[in-house]
Amino acid sequence: MISQPIVVPGGEHRSQSETHSMSVGNTSESFKTMTPPNVSRSLSNRLSTSMGEANQKTDNVSDKSFDSCKLTRKESYKAQRKNYRMEKKRFADELLSSFKDPTVIVMSDWLKVRGTLKSWTKLWCILKPGLLLLYKSPKAKSNHWVGTVLLNTCQVIERPSKKDGFCFKLFHPLEQSIWAPRGPEKEAIGAVVQPLPTSYLIFRAPSQAAGKCWLDALELSLRCSSLIVRSTSALPRTLPHDTTTTHETQWSEADYEKHFDEHDLDDISQPENGVTADAEISASDSESEGSAKEDQQEVINETPYAANEQEVLGAAGEVVTELQEEQKSLIWFLMKQVRPGMDLSKVVLPTFILEPRSFLEKLADSYYHADLLSQAVVEDDAFTRMKGVVKWYLSGFYKKPQGLKKPYNPLLGETFRCYWQHPNGSRTFYIAEQLSHHPPISGFYVTNRQDGFTISATIIAKSKFYGNSTSAVLDGVAILTMLPRGEDYTMTIPYAHCKGILMGTLSMELGGKIHINCEKTGYHTELEFKLKPFLGGAEQMNQVTGGIRLGKETLATISGYWDGQILITDKRTGQENVFFNPTPEVRKRRLKKYTVPLEHQGLWESEKLWYDVTQAINRDDQIAATEAKTQLEEAQRERAKERKLKGQEWVPKHFVQDIITGNWVYRHADVRPWDPRNDVVQYEQDYIVRTKTRHKTPIMRTGSIVSTEPQTQVPLLQAESRSSLSVLKSSKRQLSNNLAETAHDSGSSSAEVHSDSSQSIGKRKRSAARIIDVIKELERQMLEYGDKLNRIQHILEQLAIRQREQGDQYHSINMLKSFIDTILVIVIVFSVQYFVKIWTDESSGG
Repeated sequence: MISQPIVVPGGEHRSQSETHSMSVGNTSESFKTMTPPNVSRSLSNRLSTSMGEANQKTDNVSDKSFDSCKLTRKESYKAQRKNYRMEKKRFADELLSSFKDPTVIVMSDWLKVRGTLKSWTKLWCILKPGLLLLYKSPKAKSNHWVGTVLLNTCQVIERPSKKDGFCFKLFHPLEQSIWAPRGPEKEAIGAVVQPLPTSYLIFRAPSQAAGKCWLDALELSLRCSSLIVRSTSALPRTLPHDTTTTHETQWSEADYEKHFDEHDLDDISQPENGVTADAEISASDSESEGSAKEDQQEVINETPYAANEQEVLGAAGEVVTELQEEQKSLIWFLMKQVRPGMDLSKVVLPTFILEPRSFLEKLADSYYHADLLSQAVVEDDAFTRMKGVVKWYLSGFYKKPQGLKKPYNPLLGETFRCYWQHPNGSRTFYIAEQLSHHPPISGFYVTNRQDGFTISATIIAKSKFYGNSTSAVLDGVAILTMLPRGEDYTMTIPYAHCKGILMGTLSMELGGKIHINCEKTGYHTELEFKLKPFLGGAEQMNQVTGGIRLGKETLATISGYWDGQILITDKRTGQENVFFNPTPEVRKRRLKKYTVPLEHQGLWESEKLWYDVTQAINRDDQIAATEAKTQLEEAQRERAKERKLKGQEWVPKHFVQDIITGNWVYRHADVRPWDPRNDVVQYEQDYIVRTKTRHKTPIMRTGSIVSTEPQTQVPLLQAESRSSLSVLKSSKRQLSNNLAETAHDSGSSSAEVHSDSSQSIGKRKRSAARIIDVIKELERQMLEYGDKLNRIQHILEQLAIRQREQGDQYHSINMLKSFIDTILVIVIVFSVQYFVKIWTDESSGG
């Protein structure tokens, strides 16, 4: 209310608010002064007396105002919350009315829309305030709905084009999804059309005038959508809020709460001025926000996991083991079965050198610091991301067993699974399976879509014997994918070198050069794990050196110990910093590992499969451990014999081989970037890592460039146990069948088209005969190409056999030279010691 100025006889203008702010003692005088001239003096006296009593009552009430302050604030807050819910419901009603009301249309017409495959399709477009509805026909029925575009997050811009018409683009500035999860009738799946892009749409109007009209209409629709105000201020209402709904729009208040909470439109209430709300206000908050937690409260049928507290961390430095006499005799017995250069994968090793866990579980030691990858994904600088990847890579080596131990060789079909809990609530899942026994091939898949990375690897374990030492080589490549950025980092693994088998102390260290490459950014890292030299000291044990390069320029150098402190030096500034150091504080920050309890594991899971062997080793009962291990290995040999007799090949359960690259990939891999609007949580069930979503993804939101029709897809990945040549032959047969069907369809359709014409039946027969001749010619050419491929494959196989024979011969010669050099060194050392001893004896005797 606007204050009206009042004229005071003193010549000053005062507003009513200023008059009310005067002191109580001057109230009578003020009102005497402001008495109109036509009012009698007795009325003026009664008026001044009543005002004095009223001011006295006001003064008494002011003493109690402080006590009722909290109560007033609580009542005000409850009223605001109530009005807040009513405003949200009003907004939802307006939004639904714009959906349903056929009169609320800004513009509607046919437009051509470009799909993901860069082909155009014609759709009926209906423009409403804040929405753009796409249909296959003007009927606007539920089964004709294609998709709904939310315009409040979009921008529109004219797009140049060489073709006729007017082209414009509707896009999200941050390349996020522009699609609504459901249709106007709550449709979850749209009509089948070609795949449409996720973050943009390109339209083509038939003329320049129509295109300009659409641009103006889109701008008007965007302005109209901003007029629907979501406000928490109390608005006067002349009519009570209508709570009745029709059958078509029968939504409850909880549905509205859930709708807006899912889209992050609900505000987070916080205490003001340090005042905490009482239980009544908290109850109202939980009532309004309870529906937002419905997704988390829904029970997910996932595999039960428990925290794994059994973890052994070896000390830094050289890993050594002192053998007992009985163990030395077993080693000498094994030495009689091998020769230098021989592969040790078929040699049965004694149980006293076994680590009580499977090799599949040991491969998971690199992910206790997977949160470093989460940090690397969000970095904007490519160089910083590469440093983050290298830091994570080096963080996986300091976990060592106590003493020199070797994990179990996994049995064919053996599996292992676990996950690590991140501080932000996300989980990194690990799925591994033994894919082959000869050669021993292990595959694993690591995924954390919420933090934006996956890792896929195929590892072939090889071992070589060199006399006094042996090397375990992990041949293969791991591929780290940063999902939001589309970057792949390929990395290799160092080999483990064990020495002191015949003489000296039995010890183990890492060696070899590894590479981490990112083809998209051009960054490359090379690290060298150095073996201890023959005359070196303890300070030269477990060294690692390397550098990060961009092209030929070295940006940073790395040096230190892979089980200790590692330093990085920036070549541009010369500054040296600690890159990674497994201090006690760092070890405490290791992510907690969760495994499946034994009672919930399958028969082929690592812990349950090797349970008897592990228990015997923990009891230090080597005889029982050997017996249990022998039973498992004999059963595996029997199964292999049965498959060979039946002519069957082993087919892995959770991995499939890519016939192009030869790598094994996880069957259920999901490499979509995480969508926080739709994706809720990632979980695992029956070795399938799934993602719980709020809504089913409509068809047009797919990013696949493969046709959605299954009959046009070549079943390459389905041919798991077949050769590439057989797959190519089957693909050719399918292609010829498709061509025959196409010819038949085209022939029949042409017959239908010309059935009413005057052409004769003989012409149609001749056209069909020409088509059949063309198909036969194509089949003949494909057979010729198949024969050529057979000859090429035969030549390649012969070359591979020759190369393998030459390589084995050359390797045997090198091994023999190494063995002779070792013997010569030993003889020289003993000779020197012998002469030194004789010289010492003569000196002491003289």
